[in-house]
Amino acid sequence: MKRIRSFTACAIGLLFSLTVLHSPVAGQNNPKLSDAEVAHTAVTANQIDIDYAKIAKERSKNTEVLKFAETMTNDHKAVIEQAVALVTKLGVTPQDNAVSKNLLADAEKTSKMLRTKSGKTFDKAYIDNEVAYHKAVIASVEGLLIPESENAELKAFLQNVVPALKAHLEHAQMVQKQLSGK
Repeated sequence: MKRIRSFTACAIGLLFSLTVLHSPVAGQNNPKLSDAEVAHTAVTANQIDIDYAKIAKERSKNTEVLKFAETMTNDHKAVIEQAVALVTKLGVTPQDNAVSKNLLADAEKTSKMLRTKSGKTFDKAYIDNEVAYHKAVIASVEGLLIPESENAELKAFLQNVVPALKAHLEHAQMVQKQLSGK
């Protein structure tokens, strides 16, 4: 029970930190991000999911979970490579910022929580986190990063990433359903 509360607290914390930054209610407090900060945030979010996938590959024996983790690794690495190529072309140096720092702090808590689990408990926690993480990231890309992007190519890049993120969410939800036996 304590573990479930810990996972729930991490997931809620992540959702809060990602969604509060672009909600209409918090709109006045939204951070102003430069293109360099948007790029850093996008790369950070992708790297976090690669790191979660690495934990899954270490701890899971479930074929579907491992397949999902491999997809996350490959797809998010490809996005980072594309982002690096774009910022290099644009002459933008990604810049650390409060949003990236919040993402990393939440990811550290989630990673610690995931490392305490094993077997089916781990599989469920990992996939539940992936569903929550992708929902939060999609909302943040659409509600914060795209609107904050001034460069048209950066904005287009982020808009092109959203369908892949939605496909990841659908894949995670499918695995989640399989794990719950529904």
